[in-house]
Amino acid sequence: MYKYYPIGYQYDLYSWIFFLNIFIIYLFIFVQTEITHMKNIQTRMTAMKANYKKLALLFVGSLLIIAGASAFHLKADNPDGIVGVWKTGEGTAMVRIYKNGDKYQGKIVWLKEPNDPETGKPKVDKNHPEAASRSRAILGLVNIWGFNFKGENVWDDGNIYDPKNGNTYSCTMKLQNANSLEVRGYIGVSIIGRTDTWTRQVLR
Repeated sequence: MYKYYPIGYQYDLYSWIFFLNIFIIYLFIFVQTEITHMKNIQTRMTAMKANYKKLALLFVGSLLIIAGASAFHLKADNPDGIVGVWKTGEGTAMVRIYKNGDKYQGKIVWLKEPNDPETGKPKVDKNHPEAASRSRAILGLVNIWGFNFKGENVWDDGNIYDPKNGNTYSCTMKLQNANSLEVRGYIGVSIIGRTDTWTRQVLR
């Protein structure tokens, strides 16, 4: 025997089923939205972590640069900061700078080509303007002298002699860092001159 339900009851059942379906759809959409949102948060967190790492590295690098600059500044205030052996920019000679009294000077201690290709003998100062000095050896020759420490990495009031042409120039020297020395020779004013960068041979 068939069992009948009141019409109103059937309408209520259909309504519940309809609302249940709506709720399930809404719940599904909500869950998908939350999953997408969590994925976005995770992506942002990953990006933030990467940015924090970059910032941390940048911060540490800045501290190291500041510390290095401070350490170099302390060393640069040392008047003996240029004492040592330096190779010229062309790489053809090395000059040992040392203190002589209260001033600084340097002599040639190494030559890439120590012998004169014309004579096969050790090079001599053949281009010197004074004839009496043209027989003196280049190796061991004092070619920079008279420098005073001025502070702030600068040594001034000196002279530099170039055996290639026999000319003497006014000269100033400045430490760029512990192992790089800027040597500028000039006539009259330092604006008119030439700068050579020497490299320390015993690295500090």
